[in-house]
Amino acid sequence: MTPSFRLFPVALAVACAAFSVQAQTTNSSNAPARADRNSIVPYTQDGYVGISGGRSKYDLNTGPAGLASDTSGSPLKLYTGGFFHPNMGVEFGYLNAGKAHRLGGDTKAHGFNLSLVGRAPLGDQFDVFGKVGTTYGRTRTSAVMGTGVQTGKEDGFGLSYGLGARWAFTPQWAAVVEWENHRFKFSDGSADVKLTTVGLQYRF
Repeated sequence: MTPSFRLFPVALAVACAAFSVQAQTTNSSNAPARADRNSIVPYTQDGYVGISGGRSKYDLNTGPAGLASDTSGSPLKLYTGGFFHPNMGVEFGYLNAGKAHRLGGDTKAHGFNLSLVGRAPLGDQFDVFGKVGTTYGRTRTSAVMGTGVQTGKEDGFGLSYGLGARWAFTPQWAAVVEWENHRFKFSDGSADVKLTTVGLQYRF
């Protein structure tokens, strides 16, 4: 089992554990009431939008040793979400995983993600979260002839999951650090793309 798949149950556990955290917090009679906030996502509240960037890593075949390769890229994410439960919500966004250089050509991946998000507060300003969902991705692969790798375009759905932490330095603004794994279909087979990002989040 690869390290990334070992982290999948961790992400799922964080999402599920948020329910037990909520049970504890609602039992506190001294907890102040929190006003509902708007959300772009239907049937949710406490909405947010965010932007993140960082580093990606494509788990792809790099071919013959004589060909230079760099399977890392510079990703960008734009997303929005909201909560249908104090600790459970949904998130929808667009991600561009950046460009990897391998086999004398380029490999690119981008797509749209839909995830279930579970959050667990660690105080008034900090929380951790896990997410599990799916990414509809589109990819393009080019390579030098003779490497034995099929080139072209592919698209399809794949599993996604991730873990992260959030620090709200004002009531509306927060800094977010996150690790994610997205499964994409490439012309030479399905593979994972891992994203490590930092960004800003604005809550309505």
